[in-house]
Amino acid sequence: MTTYLVRRTGQALVVVLGVMVVTFLLIHLEPGSAARATLGMKANSERIAVFDAANGLDRPLAAQFVTFVKQAGEGDFGTSYQLHQPVSTLIAQRLPRDAVLLGLSTLTALAVALPMGIYQAVRRDRVEDHAFTVIAFVLYSMPDFFFALLLIALFSVQLHLLPSQAPQAESVAGILGDPRALVLPVATLTLVSVAGFSRYMRSSAINTLAQDYVLVARAKGLPDRLVLSRHVLRNSLLPVITVLGLMAPGIVTGAVIAESVFNYPGMGLLFFQAATSKDYPILLGSTLVVGVATVIGSLVADIAYSLLDPRIRYDHA
Repeated sequence: MTTYLVRRTGQALVVVLGVMVVTFLLIHLEPGSAARATLGMKANSERIAVFDAANGLDRPLAAQFVTFVKQAGEGDFGTSYQLHQPVSTLIAQRLPRDAVLLGLSTLTALAVALPMGIYQAVRRDRVEDHAFTVIAFVLYSMPDFFFALLLIALFSVQLHLLPSQAPQAESVAGILGDPRALVLPVATLTLVSVAGFSRYMRSSAINTLAQDYVLVARAKGLPDRLVLSRHVLRNSLLPVITVLGLMAPGIVTGAVIAESVFNYPGMGLLFFQAATSKDYPILLGSTLVVGVATVIGSLVADIAYSLLDPRIRYDHA
C-alpha cells in the first residue's frame, strides 16, 4: 500500500500541474481582455496599458505562468481584479459554505440512491424497476439549471412553501440556521446525483446477487435483510465509490449552476461571476482548488476501494 500511495501521489502532482497548464492557457487565450472587462468598454488604451502592467499581463505567457506556479506553491493566488481582495482569502471564506452544500447533497443522494439501486436489482425487470429507471433517466437528462428553475417555479412561485434564494449568511452556522432556504439548492444537486448513483448501484447489485456466496447465504436460510445488508450492499459499493471519486468535477459543476441560480454565496457563484468578468486570479485559483480536490477524491476512492475489498493489493500493482 505504501508503494502505491507514493506512486499515486506522484501521479497526482503531475495531473495537478497539467490542470494548471491547460487552465492557464485556455483562460488567457480566450477572446476578450481582462482589462476591458474590469475597466469598462470606455477605457482608453493608456488605462488598459497601466492595468496590464500593474497585473503583469504585459509579460509573456510563459513568464506569467511561472509566476503563477511560484505564488500558488506559497498559497498566494493573487488579488481579484473586481473584488480587490486576495483570492486565497475569498476561497477560504467560501470553501466551508461549499462543503455544507456539497456535503448535504452528496450524503442525501447516496442515502436515496443506494437503497433505490438495491431495490431495483432485487425487483429487476418488474414494474417497480422500470418505474425507477424512467425516473432516473429523466433526472439524468434534465439540465441542472432547468431543474432548479422548475423547483423555484413550483415551490416558491406557485406554492409559496420555500424561498427561492439560498441562505445569505457568511458563516456555516448561519447557513445551517436557515434550513428552509437550503432545501431547494440541496434538492437540485441531490436529485441530479441520485440518477447516476442509483444506476451504478443497480448494475453492481445485480452482479453481486448472482455471486455464489450470496446464493449460499440464502440457501442457509439467512433472512433477505441480512443478505442484502451484509453481503450485497458492501460488495456492491465498490463501483459506486470509484464513481463518487470521479464524479467530483461533475458535482462541482452542478454546484456552479445551482449557486448561480439560487444566489448561494459559495465558490460556484464566485467562479461564475469571475468568468463573466474575466477575473483571471479567481478563475485560476478556483480551478486549481477544484483540480486538487478531484485528485484527492480519486485517491481517497482508491484507498476506500482496497479497504472494502481486502482481496485488492496495490503493493505489487
